[in-house]
Amino acid sequence: QVQLVESGGGSVQPGGSLRLSCTASGSPGSIYCLSWYRQPLGKEREWVASHKSHGKTDYSNSVKGRFAISRVNGKNILTLQMNSLKPEDTGMYYCAAGVRTCGVTDYWGQGTQVTVSS
Repeated sequence: QVQLVESGGGSVQPGGSLRLSCTASGSPGSIYCLSWYRQPLGKEREWVASHKSHGKTDYSNSVKGRFAISRVNGKNILTLQMNSLKPEDTGMYYCAAGVRTCGVTDYWGQGTQVTVSS
């Protein structure tokens, strides 16, 4: 079992920055892929970025160049640095873990809210 706890959400003006963190506990060493997803109010959850255990990262086109995902293995922490935030980045952000692949999520965190508004 793996437990994921997100933190770092909040409210920011357009153009601002936030840094999200996800702390994994339980058996985090077994995880191949850690990802961030987000869900705007009333819309479907969408993938944001992924970090694979060998270091490869991937980003959705909507955040590429503005967001940076990183994983601190020694501390079992996943971060998401979000810069140049836009109102359309608003939503609940979830940390997700895939044991074997990024395409299948085995564990979800509870989420942290990000609001970008002037």
